[in-house]
Amino acid sequence: MGENKTVKLEILIIGITPEILGKPVLWYAQNAARIKEALRMDPSWKNKAVALSEGNKAVLAELLRQLDELGYEKVLDVTRYGEFAHRGGIVDVFPINLDKPIRIEFAGNYIEDIREIERVSDIARSDWEKITGRALESTAADFKEGEYLVHLDHGIGRYAGKTSLNIGNPSTDSGLRSSMSSGQEYFVIEYAKGDRLFVPINLSRKLSRYLGFKEPAIARLGGTLWLKTKRKAREDVLALAKELFDLYAAKEVSQRPSYHPEEVEKDFAANFQHEETPDQLRTVKEIMDDLSKTKPMDRLVCGDVGFGKTEVALRAIFRVVLNSKQAALLAPTTILADQHFHSAKERFEKFGLKIALLTRLQSKSEQKKIIKSLAVGKIDVVIGTHRILSRDVSFGDLGLLVIDEEQRFGVKAKEALRIARTHLDVLSLSATPIPRTFYFALAGLRPISRIQTPPPGRQSIHTTIGPWNKEVVKKAIEEEMARKGQLYFLHNRILTIRQTYTELKSLVPKAKIAAIHGRIGEDALIQTMNDMRTGKIDILIATTIIENGLDLARVNTLIVDDASKLGLAQAYQLRGRIGRGHQKAHAYFFWRKKKLSNLASMRLEALKEAEEIGSGWSIAERDMEIRGAGNILGKEQSGNVNRVGLNLYCQMLAEAVEQIKHDTISNSPAGELISNARSNTKNHNK
Repeated sequence: MGENKTVKLEILIIGITPEILGKPVLWYAQNAARIKEALRMDPSWKNKAVALSEGNKAVLAELLRQLDELGYEKVLDVTRYGEFAHRGGIVDVFPINLDKPIRIEFAGNYIEDIREIERVSDIARSDWEKITGRALESTAADFKEGEYLVHLDHGIGRYAGKTSLNIGNPSTDSGLRSSMSSGQEYFVIEYAKGDRLFVPINLSRKLSRYLGFKEPAIARLGGTLWLKTKRKAREDVLALAKELFDLYAAKEVSQRPSYHPEEVEKDFAANFQHEETPDQLRTVKEIMDDLSKTKPMDRLVCGDVGFGKTEVALRAIFRVVLNSKQAALLAPTTILADQHFHSAKERFEKFGLKIALLTRLQSKSEQKKIIKSLAVGKIDVVIGTHRILSRDVSFGDLGLLVIDEEQRFGVKAKEALRIARTHLDVLSLSATPIPRTFYFALAGLRPISRIQTPPPGRQSIHTTIGPWNKEVVKKAIEEEMARKGQLYFLHNRILTIRQTYTELKSLVPKAKIAAIHGRIGEDALIQTMNDMRTGKIDILIATTIIENGLDLARVNTLIVDDASKLGLAQAYQLRGRIGRGHQKAHAYFFWRKKKLSNLASMRLEALKEAEEIGSGWSIAERDMEIRGAGNILGKEQSGNVNRVGLNLYCQMLAEAVEQIKHDTISNSPAGELISNARSNTKNHNK
């Protein structure tokens, strides 16, 4: 690292605060004198900047405290704006108000030397501001005592609540590792060997909840272990980001004509039978903004079951078809595809759109006829299962692919979808995105729209969890039938489903009961669901086949026979299949084992905690914590995510992607990477 002694004897280090970040570098230089005067006269500026001069008295520990409170991140080696490093009597810092980092050398309690280091930030200052602006939202208000937190500079510790400290109190903990001001409130983080870190409330942005696959290793405060861990994670993340950028580059250079709005879209929206929620309207706007651009869309819409994701998708499909393109809606099950088909047919046929269903339900001759019509553009919208991804299916001019519950598709289907993403507009819908999808959204790698507002009149689902109890089951069934409602009874073993039928019939002889599972014929499956829809059945015994695709307003009770075997997101999805109307819904999750495993207990506890409607996002986060985030490009559920926590890892990944995008665009706009991407895109379009 080359260094040049400069004449500069006095420097300003500006803090990382929202009101300061937007200023250009020239502003700092022009207002240096005013800032120094403010530091002397205005107490509020003491938390916004620090002035240092060669030869002046200064305490090294005090400077480190100030840098921490100014929002600077402690690292081993300074490489970008907003970082500082400390070794011995030397402090390197990269102020946001300077073009290069500086080195400050101490001799006792005096600053002996200040010099500029010949190094340029590895990301542009403007890009760094974008990264800071999209950092994960602080969840400090939700921290719970005993959970693990990640401190940006000191690593993983256990949260021990809040406290107010008095500097003059001689009993103050000897493990104190942070600055203290009289009367100020602090977060208390516990580390190994009794070490404790006191973090001022105003620095909560440096804390995030730890999410990982296993219990994290807790070290003592001090030392360089955490800094080395962060550096290693950042290096590995950079390598991962380079792989991801292949997909980005292909997407960036792919072009298509923009989709223009048509006046008839207002009539289509007015034809919607329900009142749109604010989140629905915002999501529709975000999608339409994407479609108005010339770069293909790849957006994830996340919202609970019944919160209106399908209507949002139908409006996107309508816009695309009006612009003379075809659209496809991909569903994971025949039940869900059938339901989407009937809903879409009712909405679209009034406006002259031609729509078709393509699943195993159709005969081979029907499938051939549909495929032939798709190829010549006679069908505007096709709805189906993975059958529409088959090699014999082609389109006249496909523009939009809507994927409902993308996580339910297998590896081969995902590969086909990955290729499609480089040249098609893709809209993915999910209530509880799996770790991989959730991971991309957190890292800012995919645009996301969240629908969190429930439809008017929607109530939370009362959830009961406990060991199997026949009397409770009998009472729940009788109460639901007394109010003319219907029930789902989940029994996830096909071999014993007949036995369950007999058991329920003896409990409630008057009930009309039917059963479905994945091995019955498609025609029988659809017929049974139609009977359920028309009220001919009181209790439907089913496997997890009902997880997707059922939208029945009269079903307001769910009984799960053995919930210990369900995944968290799966259980949440199943619960979302009831309570679609205005009646209060009840869900019962029983287990038959004498003792639950730790994982099963954690899943059921999380399910009970997420009883309020609109909890799909928090369920996805909790599910990722229990199952592990893993590597987004592989099957491993370990590594750097566990060492630094998901939140910090995602932030590092977002920074790395921004860095690579900036470097590629700035240094080699016609470089090999973009050229390859353009070539790949042309091949995909062919």
